[in-house]
Amino acid sequence: MIVNSMAIFILLGTFLFFVIIRFPIAYAVALSSVLCLLYQGLPLSTVAQQMVKGISSFSLMAVPFFITMGYIMGSGGISEKLIALANACVGWMRGGMAMVNIVSSYFFGGISGSAAADTASLGSIMIPMMVDQGYDDDFSTAVTITSSCEGLLVPPSHNMVIYATTAGGISVGSLFLAGYLPAAILAGTLMIGSYIFSVKRQYPKGDKFSIINLLKQLSISFWALAAIIIVVVGVVGGIFTPTESAAIAVVYSLFVSVFIYKGLNWKGVWKVLDQCVHTLSIVLILIATSSIFGFLLTRLNVPTLAANAILGLTDNPILLALMLNLILLILGCIMDMAPIILIATPILLPIATSIGIHPIQFGIMVILNCGIGLLTPPVGSVLFIGSAVGKVSIERVVKATLPFYICMIATLILVTFIPSISLFLPSLFN
Repeated sequence: MIVNSMAIFILLGTFLFFVIIRFPIAYAVALSSVLCLLYQGLPLSTVAQQMVKGISSFSLMAVPFFITMGYIMGSGGISEKLIALANACVGWMRGGMAMVNIVSSYFFGGISGSAAADTASLGSIMIPMMVDQGYDDDFSTAVTITSSCEGLLVPPSHNMVIYATTAGGISVGSLFLAGYLPAAILAGTLMIGSYIFSVKRQYPKGDKFSIINLLKQLSISFWALAAIIIVVVGVVGGIFTPTESAAIAVVYSLFVSVFIYKGLNWKGVWKVLDQCVHTLSIVLILIATSSIFGFLLTRLNVPTLAANAILGLTDNPILLALMLNLILLILGCIMDMAPIILIATPILLPIATSIGIHPIQFGIMVILNCGIGLLTPPVGSVLFIGSAVGKVSIERVVKATLPFYICMIATLILVTFIPSISLFLPSLFN
């Protein structure tokens, strides 16, 4: 195997340099790839060819549809109804509003698929509500941003589609099913942490549990939750492809938001679509530029070299699994979620499979690691959104979030070393 060390240094070195100086990530990927191509004497037409090839995928068409669905449902008055449903479920507990926040994120995450959307939408309602009831503002913000990561694991998640496409040969339906239990465990650990703080700080309880109220709120929220059922059942049951289910979900969410919940008028729909186009342009440019970056990584045998280097350090599968998580966590501190999935998956997935980690299980590990990264400085976008929504300084939010990092790391360890958490539900339907 011929190793072109200088080309690898140019590709990875310039990319890291651009990231450090906070260059837009999509352009950092593109420029480092162009410089590497020029050094190797390859035609620049390769850039266009690989970028077109990267986005010429029927499966990837699901990504813009799912993002559009999330924006429409998130702006259509869904948040308040899901909060009311969560309150009927767990609001009676000590620290009930914190529990409601966490459970609401589980429900809303299945609609938005975005931690940022979850934080912005639910946080703007839940944080002031919690503060009014006597909760500390930094605690309220910390609960909001950490629970928002549930939305990355609860389907339909466009990041799961990106991982499935990047990994190759991974069933999107199986990946969707794999996210439910890890997300539930994450919610459970966050609720335990919140309960401990609530008892210590004497945060209030909510109203007593009422089965009648629960059934009432469930009937009101049914139309929102049905969108998740349509997508998951359709994909897992083989009724639709992920792309077809995403397109149907967009039409359905538009109908529910405009005609049933009436949270959107047609003027609001155009505004939402404008926001979608902005987000989609970023995501699709990133996927396209990451394709040429991935092409060069493969051409330069970087995945093989990285695998040999990591495996050369130890042959202990437990240590290797911990090292994979550490690498992903470090990347999460300096990069956003999509580029980590697109760039790191081809390098780290072969190592994971070599130590017995199933590709679906590894996908959940990647997404959960990236979710933690969204809450860590200096690039943690959800951390900054939460700070802005809660009107709390970054320093106070980070300090209040430290105990919840422990809850999230505990969930990550469980997902890493207990494969059945991720693989149990997919195995039932295969």
